[in-house]
Amino acid sequence: MSVLAVSVSHRSTSMARLAALALDPATAGKLAQTLVGSEHIDEAVVLSTCNRTELWASVSRFHGGLDDAVLALSDLAGEPVEDLRAMARVFFDEGAVAHAFSVASGLDSVVMGEGQILGQVRGALALSQEQGTVGTVLNALFQQAIRVGKRVQTETGVAGAGRSLVTAAYDLLVEAQGPLDDRRVLVVGAGAMAGLAARTAAAAGARVTCVNRTFERAQRLAEVVGGRAEPLTRLSAALAETDVVVTCTGARSLHLDSADLAGTPVTAAVDLALPADISADVTSLGILLVNLDLLVATRSETSTPEVEAARALVRSEVGDFLGARRAAAVAPTVVALRSMASQVVAAEMKRLDARVPGLDDHEREEVGRTMRRIADKLLHQPTVRVKELSADPDALDYAAALRELFALDPQAVAAVMSPETNA
Repeated sequence: MSVLAVSVSHRSTSMARLAALALDPATAGKLAQTLVGSEHIDEAVVLSTCNRTELWASVSRFHGGLDDAVLALSDLAGEPVEDLRAMARVFFDEGAVAHAFSVASGLDSVVMGEGQILGQVRGALALSQEQGTVGTVLNALFQQAIRVGKRVQTETGVAGAGRSLVTAAYDLLVEAQGPLDDRRVLVVGAGAMAGLAARTAAAAGARVTCVNRTFERAQRLAEVVGGRAEPLTRLSAALAETDVVVTCTGARSLHLDSADLAGTPVTAAVDLALPADISADVTSLGILLVNLDLLVATRSETSTPEVEAARALVRSEVGDFLGARRAAAVAPTVVALRSMASQVVAAEMKRLDARVPGLDDHEREEVGRTMRRIADKLLHQPTVRVKELSADPDALDYAAALRELFALDPQAVAAVMSPETNA
């Protein structure tokens, strides 16, 4: 099986188009289940964040898997198939592995090296595990991607001082209007992004108010940051006492526009939601709007020593993962070869019994043990070397050479690793 990734992100389309593809966890899980029901897809993971929606699949055929993946997303999002093909980036097998490691490491994010994506990748994997849409192929890939992401965060300086969409947005706000110290900041939402926004604002000296549809969640967040909480029903009243409003809900039912903010003391709005929570028309009131479009437009792709160190680490990890995968792919051939040798020894022992019927049990066991040792020694070095040589990406197909030299039945090789055989 091979790995296919279909990615629609800030790198391939506008935020407006990406908003139409934004998926909540329940919808992402439904899409993954639809994918594994297709003819060409055995496993699926769906990753949807504020700047990307990606489908990952273990596929038997590239074109069939790609068609099934794009069609499933098209049906769910209501986007034409051809439009999706035009805005998507497609990665296959080795390219998909490299993309997975880059995404988990924050090297494909709006903010280079941001660490929040690691938790989002972990969450996508956990959801697929709960729903049974991930198996050995994608589980191994995503588990390793998470480990690589952790290494990048801890062993390189690419993450900076906790860089994230939140810190990048606040940097733009502070650059335009000055420090947050003693300003009244209203945070709408109580998820991971909202929590980070509230903690960061409080650490900068702001007076934080938390609003959420579930009042208890707003209270818990307010307690953490030393602020106050308000229910969503009092949003208008809270806006009347706010200098900066920060939204991170992504809920299609919440939308603030110029009419909502007119007459309030709000001077800046930070919208990190997808779909957007705040209309662009608030700028007509003189309000500074920092949203995902602005963050994408102002992002820097400048390479630094820290970024290059992170990329080098990812390239090394990709090489190691692919090498281990190629070596593992040889295993069925090696097991089938050893199985054939055991069958030959058993056949020769049966022939010996017919020709020399007078052997006692001790003598017979000693002869059998000697024959097995000879077979093991003859096969040991070739099987060890074929695993070592197969790890080289430029190597010949040594497993195929073994199958040809020893006339191994391809069906016997496939049966070695089947669930029925190993149950």
